[in-house]
Amino acid sequence: MEEQFLPRVDFKNYEDFYANYKINVPENFNFAYDVMDVLAAKTPDRRALVWTNDEGVAHEFTYAELKSRTDAAASFFAASGIQKGDMVMLILQRRYEFWISILALHKLGATVIPATHMLTKEDIVYRNNAADIKAVVAVNDGDILAHIDASRAESPSLKVFIAANSFGFDVPNGESWTSPDGTFYEAKPLPEGWLDFTTGVKNAAPFKTPVTPEERRAVNTNDDIMLAYFTSGTTSHPKLVAHDFTYPLGHIVTAKYWQQVKKYGLHLTVADTGWGKAVWGKLYGQFICECAVFVYDYHSRFKPIDLIKKIEEYHITSFCAPPTIYRFLIQEDLSPFNLSSLEHCSTAGEPLSEEVYNKWKSLTGLSLQEGFGQTETTLSIFNFGGEDVKPGSIGKPAPYYNVVLLDDDNQPCEDGEVGQIAFPLTNGHFPGLFKEYFRDPEKTASVMRDGYYFTGDTAWRDEDGFLWFTGRSDDVIKCSGYRIGTFEVESVLMQHPAVVECAITAAPDPIRGQVVKATIVLTKDYKPGTPELVKDIQNFVKQTTAPYKYPRIVEFVDELPKTISGKIKRRAIREGKKD
Repeated sequence: MEEQFLPRVDFKNYEDFYANYKINVPENFNFAYDVMDVLAAKTPDRRALVWTNDEGVAHEFTYAELKSRTDAAASFFAASGIQKGDMVMLILQRRYEFWISILALHKLGATVIPATHMLTKEDIVYRNNAADIKAVVAVNDGDILAHIDASRAESPSLKVFIAANSFGFDVPNGESWTSPDGTFYEAKPLPEGWLDFTTGVKNAAPFKTPVTPEERRAVNTNDDIMLAYFTSGTTSHPKLVAHDFTYPLGHIVTAKYWQQVKKYGLHLTVADTGWGKAVWGKLYGQFICECAVFVYDYHSRFKPIDLIKKIEEYHITSFCAPPTIYRFLIQEDLSPFNLSSLEHCSTAGEPLSEEVYNKWKSLTGLSLQEGFGQTETTLSIFNFGGEDVKPGSIGKPAPYYNVVLLDDDNQPCEDGEVGQIAFPLTNGHFPGLFKEYFRDPEKTASVMRDGYYFTGDTAWRDEDGFLWFTGRSDDVIKCSGYRIGTFEVESVLMQHPAVVECAITAAPDPIRGQVVKATIVLTKDYKPGTPELVKDIQNFVKQTTAPYKYPRIVEFVDELPKTISGKIKRRAIREGKKD
């Protein structure tokens, strides 16, 4: 149905695409009504979402079923006190309740804030108060609900608590369930004050879909905030990136022209729903292009061979994953598997090595189409489908973004010169570019200035117009697809009694791309170098903040290298220099 939003959908080559790609933006656009409900009316029995887990359980949802469930969830949420403009945090891992919940919240005009299940109480308190989060919908798994409950006393805005069960089996919390293979499951009971998602949706009153222009305008305008993500920085706590209701239209390029999803095909993107990559590859662009979404909800440790089995079993047609996943996959013996259904592969999130690119192509015959974007954007640089790829290059600019590379004086860079990736704002806001950093006009103005949006990422351009990523200008660490702000980890480390001063930097890693390295000056009561102290510091970080942020490398020094003004010289630490 992308034809409803694009005057043209077929382009001869990249140059034709870049010059002539345009989006028609409807008034009061709402993805849930204008895409999902339209598809439910147009192709009610066609599959939309295929969900499976590592315990052999699977659900397949048609467009009609998704409409029925999202209508019921919207009714349940509204009856629970969620209204237009309310901030609602979703902590649902890869459970299918995420898709039902986010679409239902779109139908109410609420603002959705997806979050990772690895947040601790401290992380949640900060987010609740930074955004005045009113409601949370979370999976009843592990310590997630306990961390949320622990945040209540310090989160005055938080009023509504809704929990999905641990398994995704349409079983209420607290009830048992036996799978078709005879496996017995007992869902955890809910703590006091929590509402059960399954029961609430099942018993919801009929939902009245807005029809008239006035009713639709009462739900949302294009400028309202639809979706927001907390993203890590290096000199402050996480900032909240706010997107308006036109954001999904920016992902037509992501799905159709980069991931090359197929109409009536089945697309798999490896991403947890707490991260922006999930809506890049598991929701907006794919459904606009009428491609079904495949979700593999693995509860236990990730096993590459199981992912390969799912691709074969379900006949996945397009696949997207960070380079780390491909590094794992190429170490497996793929010869016993029939992967002939797979027509296109893409990657983003970390630098892609030529070795991984070549090995994957030799094993599958498929090139890896690299792309680049941020939480603040949709896909902004990519390799256009069907054209030659330069292994390691992130590709060429996407339409609307009109990428330029600027030097320190904001002057355009020559070919071969490294500069900051920036987007001209001469034509104003466009679908995909974020609206603002919520409640932070100073931070917003610092990146949207002088007629550009400055990404903070750097690259250089070759003579053929291909861009090559070189790094972050603000030292955000990208580890196995996670974005980790150095300031967040340093703030936690400074709470440890052994630490008097510290610096967090990225260290290269052949598997994860980068890992967190802590360079620490100890108090006089502690002796460096003991394995027990290293382990204690690592565990302290794991227990205080999200576990993926802990330093895998810990180095003890007598003093940190600093500038004359007292600022820590992280570049010197990365390069192994003492001053």
